Amino acid sequence: MAKKHEQLSLSVLEQLDNSGAGYDIIRYISLPDLLGSETDTLLYFMGKNLARKFEISSLGDIIYFFEKSGWGKLELIKEKKHELIFHLLSDAVVQRLQAPIDATFRLEAGFLAEAIYSLKGMECECIEEIHKKIHQIEFKILFTN
Repeated sequence: MAKKHEQLSLSVLEQLDNSGAGYDIIRYISLPDLLGSETDTLLYFMGKNLARKFEISSLGDIIYFFEKSGWGKLELIKEKKHELIFHLLSDAVVQRLQAPIDATFRLEAGFLAEAIYSLKGMECECIEEIHKKIHQIEFKILFTN
């Protein structure tokens, strides 16, 4: 017996960024169906792999990539010896957080972790925290060595 899938209304398209709605559909609807429970892990490593494909020589390059890829405006908020804290804001982030989808930011987290590693030469991990009320994503880079 086939499992019945919950269908989404086409009105979901109105709640996604028009310039990236197709991308968002693939990322937040199709990929999770395909990847299942491994979605978050695989997106993180896809982000790391993506960062390896681009020349990143400064923090400005990372910020530029985020803006040009439609991920949003990335800002370094705090820099400590073993930790960096970034905030991500944009209209697209607001739209994703308000849409009836499970918006995650693991791809961005993986990209940021690898890009910071390439700049600093220090192993690190990136943890994201979604602040829905203020429509903001916080990324914490934790240096592991």
